[in-house]
Amino acid sequence: MAQTYSPFPEAKLTDLAASAQETKVVISEKNEQSLKDLAFGSLAGVAGKFVEFPFDTVKVRLQTQPLDRPIFKGPYDCFRQTVRNEGFLGLYNGLSSPLVGAMLENAVLFVGYRRAQDLLREFVAVPDQQSGAAAPLSIPMLCLSGGISGVFASMVLTPVELVKCKLQVQQIGHLYTKKDPKTAPLCPRRRFTTGGGAAWFGSYEALCRLLISREQLTAAPGKIVTQADLSAPQLMLAGAIAGMAYNFILFPADCIKSHMQTQDVLRSHQRSPVSGAAVVGQGFWATGKEIFRSEGLRGLYRGCGITVARSAPSSAIIFMTYYYLDFDQDG
Repeated sequence: MAQTYSPFPEAKLTDLAASAQETKVVISEKNEQSLKDLAFGSLAGVAGKFVEFPFDTVKVRLQTQPLDRPIFKGPYDCFRQTVRNEGFLGLYNGLSSPLVGAMLENAVLFVGYRRAQDLLREFVAVPDQQSGAAAPLSIPMLCLSGGISGVFASMVLTPVELVKCKLQVQQIGHLYTKKDPKTAPLCPRRRFTTGGGAAWFGSYEALCRLLISREQLTAAPGKIVTQADLSAPQLMLAGAIAGMAYNFILFPADCIKSHMQTQDVLRSHQRSPVSGAAVVGQGFWATGKEIFRSEGLRGLYRGCGITVARSAPSSAIIFMTYYYLDFDQDG
């Protein structure tokens, strides 16, 4: 009986089949991890948003009050007036939109962060000489991964932020000016989240590595300390500092963004002193220059203190929630 000719020897075919099966398993594991990142990131985002939203409402109202005649004396006065005039729930005006946004943002951030790391390990990371496995990514590489994830998150977050800011200030719009129905609405700009994502994840990973190195000094012989061995307070500390770094770095851009997104609600009745025409939305740099000319650098950091303060517990809860869910699944 004639034999069927095969260009590959039987051993080669077996190796190809094993390699294909191994690739299929790796892809399946990555897809499963992505689903976990989506779920855990969403839950972490919801938990963090409930904690931070009242502080965020105060921050937005401080940022967007008129430059020439401020309504609030400071964060506490804004908080007090909001509760007195609108009740405690007034601090949660516009929560529904950012709650969905927080779920999407954190899901995209953690999925993007994980996948960016996978790509960098595949194409950039140098294998460990002893084990042959990819060496841990450096902090700059982790910052780059965070920046990549921030790019994708900004695409999700920009429209959500626009709706949220307008809802947060609509109850006090009458204190600023009367609405002009003829004024054209402002076209929002993309939020600058690339640098924020790098700062957020980079700071977190750097602090975790510092904590791990400290724990390793007192660990039992042969014990390799990993992030899973860090306690809840340690994870929360790293997350809190990461959140503070993220918000402080991005705050001037966030302040300008808030002004741009609420100009049609709060400043639509303003008229140009030269032409008398209604003032409509300005560009990013023009808005920033206006704020700087009116109040200097202080104007770009108006509300920064309360923003950094609220970011600490929020970011701490987000990272702790995500990583404890992830550790429990891995364990």
